[in-house]
Amino acid sequence: MEKISATIITYNEENNIERCLDSLKDVADEIVVIDSFSTDKTKAVCEGRNVRFIENEFKGHIEQKNFAIEQASHDIILSLDADEALDPTLKDEILKVKNDFKFKAYCFNRLTNYAGHWVRYCGWYPDVKTRLLRKSAGKWGGNNPHDIIKLNNQSDLSKLKGDLLHYSYTSISDHINQTNKFTSIAALSAYNSGVRSSIFKIVTRPFLKFVRDYIWKLGFLDGRYGFVICYINALSAFLKYSKIKELQEDKTI
Repeated sequence: MEKISATIITYNEENNIERCLDSLKDVADEIVVIDSFSTDKTKAVCEGRNVRFIENEFKGHIEQKNFAIEQASHDIILSLDADEALDPTLKDEILKVKNDFKFKAYCFNRLTNYAGHWVRYCGWYPDVKTRLLRKSAGKWGGNNPHDIIKLNNQSDLSKLKGDLLHYSYTSISDHINQTNKFTSIAALSAYNSGVRSSIFKIVTRPFLKFVRDYIWKLGFLDGRYGFVICYINALSAFLKYSKIKELQEDKTI
């Protein structure tokens, strides 16, 4: 049987980390938590369990997650965020592949809980994530804060049944606050990658984003929260391109 190292990065996750750790019971042979010097009870919760707790300066989501992989003792990595947990079906699937790890990497759907509502449309589901892999198969890449596993060979990938449960936002205010924070990170990352903005993009991108998510991606089927999510997603596009424009004009975002 293969052994799995579960890796998690944290910062002030006392409300989420226990649920995440509980879902890894019997699946992970090692749990490595990389913490960015939390000021809440995250450390205390982790130290009360069989967890390797390492504090490391946060330089970016991608950098922190790759650092976590480097600290893992086992060859197979299961990477989760603190606000995620395995559902029973996915847990069973991972236990099965531990006995016969045929592929170098495995992906599965992520299902998001938004203020108590499970979001199945809005472009949020199925949100396929590659999170189980051999160290040699790839590493974290993308653009902060939207990190993704970049595989060396996509043919080495297979999909598991079940869902990775994502407990994202507890309220609309939480979503808006996170959107403001993440669009600042995304704008800077995009700007440094050569992306430039314009009044045309600032005006059109939010509209196109809303139409895609609410109409094309059937966000209206998620009811009231579907409209809220799609509207804030459009706001996210507006903020990102507005902040890129500010960077072009040499202003602080």
